[in-house]
Amino acid sequence: MKLSLGFSPCPNDTFIFDALVNKKIDTGNFEFEVFLEDVQTLNRWAMEKKLDISKISYGVWPLLQKNYTLLDSGGALGKGVGPLLISKNNILLKDINQLRIAIPGEQTTAHLLFSMAFPQAKHKKFMVFSNIENAVLEGEVDCGVIIHENRFTYMQKGLIKQTDLGEYWEEKTKSPIPLGGIVMRKDFSARILSEIENLILKSIEYAEEAYPVLSDYVKDHSQEMQESVMRQHIDLYVNHFSHTLGEEGRRAVDVLLDVYKLMHS
Repeated sequence: MKLSLGFSPCPNDTFIFDALVNKKIDTGNFEFEVFLEDVQTLNRWAMEKKLDISKISYGVWPLLQKNYTLLDSGGALGKGVGPLLISKNNILLKDINQLRIAIPGEQTTAHLLFSMAFPQAKHKKFMVFSNIENAVLEGEVDCGVIIHENRFTYMQKGLIKQTDLGEYWEEKTKSPIPLGGIVMRKDFSARILSEIENLILKSIEYAEEAYPVLSDYVKDHSQEMQESVMRQHIDLYVNHFSHTLGEEGRRAVDVLLDVYKLMHS
């Protein structure tokens, strides 16, 4: 059976899926057609039901539940892993509503968390996450919400953290932050879904056995990132929630759904 599979080129995703898509583990009767895209593209594709299996931002999950099932393995949740609001110069948080803010995609978890913290902010510019640091540096926007590896690089570029949106979420909800999950179309049987979950888990375990050695697949897609930054990225976003959501993870997803409903009521 051939399945379409989408995830980002970020180190945590390539680390998780490397063994699966490159057949370092036995995938049985499954073949995978792989699409590596930024998460907002994957979010949009999921809304269009384009792929069989996909990484998505939890920010778009409320819009996908009719057509997709959330898988138990492969996702990114945790504490201390949330998006950061950064700027070039010191600003007052009370002025955020009047400032131009770069956001890494309209349906991302980052946008949901920013909107939760700053519900009156109106001047948003949605762009690919990797362009946000330069947009702030060049004055195209006043502030930016950064995710992924930019958490580890913004200080090197002289940028300043104004607030940790993940900390805000954790303080308000008392739960981990659901950043990204893996979803599969509901067209498939529960048996196939379970087999895919198990393959993703085996793929993670294969990568972890070799870690801290990084495969060429991870390095080739990491956008010239230093290996130390790749490992920081993996250490932050691949954790026990990536193995299984568990009760705590599923409760965090339910909290996010409740927050989403309140914000859109």
